[in-house]
Amino acid sequence: MTTNCFASRRDFLKTTVIGGAAAATAWRLPSAQAATTTAAATTAAAPKGILPSRVSLVAGDDRANIAFKSLEPFKKEIAAAIGTKRVILKPNNVIVNVPLCASHADNLEGILEFLKSIGKTNVVIAESPANGSCKESFSNYGYNKFATKYGVKLVNLDDDKFDTVYCVDEKDFQPKACRMSRMLLDQKNNFVISAAVLKTHDIVGITLSLKNIVVGAAIKDQNGARGARNDKRLTHGGGFHGINYNLFALSAKLRPDLAVIDGYQGMEGTGPVHGTPVDQKVCIASLDWLAADRVGAELMGVDINNIGYLKYSADAGDRGQGDLSKIKIIGPPIKDHAKTYQMPRNWDKILGWQKPTMIA
Repeated sequence: MTTNCFASRRDFLKTTVIGGAAAATAWRLPSAQAATTTAAATTAAAPKGILPSRVSLVAGDDRANIAFKSLEPFKKEIAAAIGTKRVILKPNNVIVNVPLCASHADNLEGILEFLKSIGKTNVVIAESPANGSCKESFSNYGYNKFATKYGVKLVNLDDDKFDTVYCVDEKDFQPKACRMSRMLLDQKNNFVISAAVLKTHDIVGITLSLKNIVVGAAIKDQNGARGARNDKRLTHGGGFHGINYNLFALSAKLRPDLAVIDGYQGMEGTGPVHGTPVDQKVCIASLDWLAADRVGAELMGVDINNIGYLKYSADAGDRGQGDLSKIKIIGPPIKDHAKTYQMPRNWDKILGWQKPTMIA
C-alpha cells in the first residue's frame, strides 16, 4: 500500500466550524432554523459548482456501465473542474468485512473508466473504515486490482497527514478537537469524488454522498490498543442532535466535488452495516452533492425534512440545491425507479433532532 500526502492550505480550519455560535448558544443545541442561520453567517458560502442543479439518473443491469453513463452528461464540466488537480476517489467502506455496506468494486471501476476516458489518471482511492485497516477492506472488497489496471494509488487516510477541526457534543456543547484528513480538506489541490451507496442509517436516517466524506475524513489510531483514539466518534456529536449539526457545519469546508451514488443494490432497515438489500439498479451523479443527496432520498422514499443534516443544508441556501423543483433530472423520472425503504427500527428516536434539547 502506498501512502501519499500533499500539503493543504496553511492554518486551515484552526478554529471551530461554528465560530462563536457555541458561546452564544452553549445551553442548548439550535433548532433547524437557528442552525442554518448561525452557520450561514459564520462560514463562507460553498462554491455553487458548474451546473449545480443537474442530476444524472441512469438505470440498467450492468453496475459499472451505469456508473460510467451517469457521469457522461458532465464530461466537459468534470474535466474542466479537475484540471490539473489530483482526483481522490473516496469509497464508503464503513467496516472491512460486510460487502453490502461498502462501495462495490464495479461501481468504482465505472468511475475509473470514465476518468480514464477524459484523460484523468492521477487518481487516489482513499479510505478510513470505522474498524480495521484499509489494507484489509481494499483486499476484501476487490480494490487492489485497480492499482495495476488503472495505476491508482491506494491510500489509508489513517496514515495520512491531518488538520484539526472542531465538532460539538450535544451533552455539553463544548468544542471537541477532531483530526480530519488533510487530503480530503485540501480542495485547492484535490478533486474529491464521493462514491457513496443508497443506505439507511440508524442515527441520521440515511447516509449518502456528504456523510461518506465527513465521517470518512475523521481518522483513527490504528494500533487497536485499549484507549486508542477514534475521531469518527467525535463527528457523531454524542447523539441525534449533535451528529446532524456537525455534518451540516462541516459541509462548509468538507464536501465532495462530485457525488456518485450507487443504488444498484441499496440497504434498508438497520443501516449502515446490518441492513438488508434493496435491488434498485440505478446510479446517480452530480457536481452538486446536495442535489445528488436530495435525489437519493427521493429514490429511497424519504422526505429530507426528516433528515436533519440535509434539511439544514437545504435551508442554508449556500451548500447546493435542495429544492427538488429546481433540480433537472437527466434521465428517467425519479418515480419510475423510486422505492420505499424500510427505515431503522429506532426511526422515532432518529427524528428527535427536530426538537430542541436542553442541557442540564
